[in-house]
Amino acid sequence: MTSIDRRRALRTGAGAAVAGALATGCAGTGPASTGSRQPAAPPPETPRPAAPSGGPHARTAPTARRFPGQPAEITHGPRDRDRVALTFHGHGDPATARAVLAEAERAGARITVLAVGSWLDQHPDLARRILDGGHDLGNHTQSHLTITDMDEADAQAEIVRCARRLRALTGSIGSWFRPSRTQHSTPLITRLAQRAGYPHVLSYDLDSLDSTSPGATAVTRTVTGQIRRGSVVSLHFGYADTVAALPALLDDLDRRGLRAVTTTELLS
Repeated sequence: MTSIDRRRALRTGAGAAVAGALATGCAGTGPASTGSRQPAAPPPETPRPAAPSGGPHARTAPTARRFPGQPAEITHGPRDRDRVALTFHGHGDPATARAVLAEAERAGARITVLAVGSWLDQHPDLARRILDGGHDLGNHTQSHLTITDMDEADAQAEIVRCARRLRALTGSIGSWFRPSRTQHSTPLITRLAQRAGYPHVLSYDLDSLDSTSPGATAVTRTVTGQIRRGSVVSLHFGYADTVAALPALLDDLDRRGLRAVTTTELLS
């Protein structure tokens, strides 16, 4: 039996569980926050580390690290290795998040989750769930507002508040920072992220467009039609199309010999 056949057999048995999770209502859950603009926070400080939650086998939370030779804004990894990074904006219905994590893990894939701080406020258990699955966990601002429209104080507060939330939950500010509602950083945002402890800002070179809810087939076609060695793919937790697209997407990677790894592994 081939690896793809074994994977499909596992998915057949797990399909009912995933469908049950999604039945709780996740379609149309957008990544935008409806909260009001937050007041500026005081200048960054190094929070006192909190003991990570979880049992004795809980994975130690990795922290942001510098990758020599990589730019301040990373859009992709090395093009000479059979690795890609599937990165997910962490927001939306928690059932879709758990379904994505379960599907990735059944396929032996590891992903990168850039979590919104307000989402972690509502679902704090998901921080440890992500880490215990062997995935990267990072910062996608506190409120998921358009960070490029903010002044320096408010933008800084968005980064720092989410970093503090991550540290309180996991003992680390997270592996990566990704700006909210923009593909690319600005010199100011990059500087503020570095001040908060993130040597690099994580962008991407392939947008799955799953947030437009085009249907699972379209999501799969977009990714498989453009992905190549070293690609960093932008995906979202909050959409049923994304969960439905993953089996075919991961099968395609397997056929090509491409391994889905965390962004940290992609660059290591």
